[in-house]
Amino acid sequence: MAEEISRDFSDNDVSFLIETINPRLMAKKGAIRRNQSLIEKMLDEHNEKLAERIISMEEEEMLIKISPRLLFEILLRKTAKVLNRESYMLERIGRQLIPIFETMKVSEFLAKKAVLTYLAEMLSSFTRIESFTFPIRIKGRVWRKLRFNDMDIDSLISFCQVVDEEYRFPFYKRIADACLFILGIFPEYVTAQYRYPLSSQIRPGIAGQKPKAPEEYEREGRKFYQLAAEHPSAQMMNLEGALNELAENFSLAKKPLNFIADYYLQFKKRRIFHFDA
Repeated sequence: MAEEISRDFSDNDVSFLIETINPRLMAKKGAIRRNQSLIEKMLDEHNEKLAERIISMEEEEMLIKISPRLLFEILLRKTAKVLNRESYMLERIGRQLIPIFETMKVSEFLAKKAVLTYLAEMLSSFTRIESFTFPIRIKGRVWRKLRFNDMDIDSLISFCQVVDEEYRFPFYKRIADACLFILGIFPEYVTAQYRYPLSSQIRPGIAGQKPKAPEEYEREGRKFYQLAAEHPSAQMMNLEGALNELAENFSLAKKPLNFIADYYLQFKKRRIFHFDA
């Protein structure tokens, strides 16, 4: 089974690549857009130049010029290259930055094309958060409305419990994605929700709901990536390989996201993701 996830880049994306790399190629834009292997080569060989341009842009311009999908693929590739030549990285643990000596493992993990493509797609999906309301029949003529947004882990888990297994794949996948996204891009949110900043005491629950510790996000992420990987839809969509990798290497998968959040999106991430914490 093929492990690569197919992807399409927009007309603006291809224009951005050409403008950045070699504007004289603009007359051949149509042919370049149809040539996936050439785009792959451009992304790899000219990653430094592409990343430098992205990092220098304001977030409004960034999201007008290119798709979130291309933005995150460039930054993930940049991260893989940087960590491949560094002996350690700084990871945010609570309110501290701790040196982590797993840079080669992270770089090798991102070198798996299916993983890198999946992570870029996953990150781009969080630039738009949707809310839903579903009527659920409790019994007989008694119905209840279930409200959730696709970043609310607890409500997504509740919804999984009331839909048939054949329809659970997108919910399994989104729960796991949300756990990885929050731990990877907004780890400070998890810490702030779980402990008081000055005393480091664990916060009490609200309305009977306890705050999640970082370990719980990781445990839920592993669990639901595994459930998603085992679902028949994963094989049909060629996602089984990437989902299994993330289930087995969840703690490793969050590290490149931490790196991107701290070094490339530090002052831009809340506006890019519209994350209200």
